[in-house]
Amino acid sequence: MSGKLATTMSARPWGVDRLPPPFLSPADERIGEVWFTPPAALDALLVKYIFTSQALSVQVHPCDADAPAGSRGKEECWYVIGAQPDAKLGIGFKQALSADQLREAALSGEIEHLLDWHPARPGDFFYIPAGTVHAIGAGISLIEVQQNSDVTYRLYDYGRPRELHLDQGMKVALGERYPAALHCHVPALGNADLVNGPHFRLDRIDGAPDPATAGRYHGAVLVLPLDAALLVHGQTIAPGECALAETMRAVEFGAGRSLITQPVG
Repeated sequence: MSGKLATTMSARPWGVDRLPPPFLSPADERIGEVWFTPPAALDALLVKYIFTSQALSVQVHPCDADAPAGSRGKEECWYVIGAQPDAKLGIGFKQALSADQLREAALSGEIEHLLDWHPARPGDFFYIPAGTVHAIGAGISLIEVQQNSDVTYRLYDYGRPRELHLDQGMKVALGERYPAALHCHVPALGNADLVNGPHFRLDRIDGAPDPATAGRYHGAVLVLPLDAALLVHGQTIAPGECALAETMRAVEFGAGRSLITQPVG
């Protein structure tokens, strides 16, 4: 069924007391995620907002081939929409680590300091392949588009009383530097082709998509307005919401910017 997707706000210990506009903050809850229920037509894809007041755990996700039976792997990407001046994202390592060095660093907590912490600014975009060790730092608001999977292996959690998954994580973690080609800064204006496979495609649209962008999208798409409402099948979709459109032709883009995405394959 097309139209606006249901929204869930999830409390997290690293979440924020006050959500940025246009979201309304529930009383007495630290909201860390606002995610949209994947529609049956595109259930391989999950879209969410993430808001942090503390760093998330150092973690890694498997690829499809290494995921538990019956589960997908998890590749994801981050589009930063807000960041405090000192906000950072930990992705990959400053230098290559062997499997033994990586395990020892996870056990000692040194892994936090061995990560390569990238400054985060609104408009920054990072693609995170499966196997990439990563952590989202404090003071960041971002939109995450990912394979719809909850398989996460925590390697370090700053002393929080949560389970770690060192054995599973060590089987899939890459002790490597993060490829610079997977990071870019999206200009404030204009269209940007952000991801084109292997698991999903993603574009940032400024106004209406150009013919080349629209031509990459066949069938159902998810649409997230960023700074102005648009119409999907005649229904108004406001910033902070997400909608399923049966085709790109069902979307009436306004003058604002938006994200469009769909699974590949």
